[in-house]
Amino acid sequence: MSSLAPTKVQEEKVACVPAELKICVPAAQAGTKPSSECCAKLKEQQSCLCGYIKDPSFSQYVTSGGAKKVLADFGVPVPKC
Repeated sequence: MSSLAPTKVQEEKVACVPAELKICVPAAQAGTKPSSECCAKLKEQQSCLCGYIKDPSFSQYVTSGGAKKVLADFGVPVPKC
């Protein structure tokens, strides 16, 4: 008799909340070392970055030179959307 229980682990949906990334703004603007909290939020919301890039209200916070440096510091690739 086979089990009907699901065997796949469902991926958790990530809440795309741009305000949670505001902790990264000082590092992106001033070139200072980003915090570990910034790193955690960037990695958590990595799947949201294309949406932010496509939104004119948030695009600059992902595509600016400072933002790209912060992403690179944590090994988060700039998405190609």
